[in-house]
Amino acid sequence: MTDDEPDVGRRLERAILELLERRAPDATICPSDAARAAYEGDDDGWRALMEPVRDAARRLVAAGEVEITQAGRPVDPAEAHGPIRIRRAR
Repeated sequence: MTDDEPDVGRRLERAILELLERRAPDATICPSDAARAAYEGDDDGWRALMEPVRDAARRLVAAGEVEITQAGRPVDPAEAHGPIRIRRAR
């Protein structure tokens, strides 16, 4: 997968939700987990998907599916700068 595929956003949203489904209800994932899960290569090309993953997480926040957290607390996606985690919406 490359970051210019038209359906990359949907694939990343699915990857986020599938990873969270496999974890405990209160568990979080790193955006890199979703990027690696969605990337089809064997190299570090998943790194190019990091910003698209953050975009996918923002869409899922807007849909009420997930929360973006920093330091264990939910944050407004527009205010999140630096490392984030993603968890199911509570």
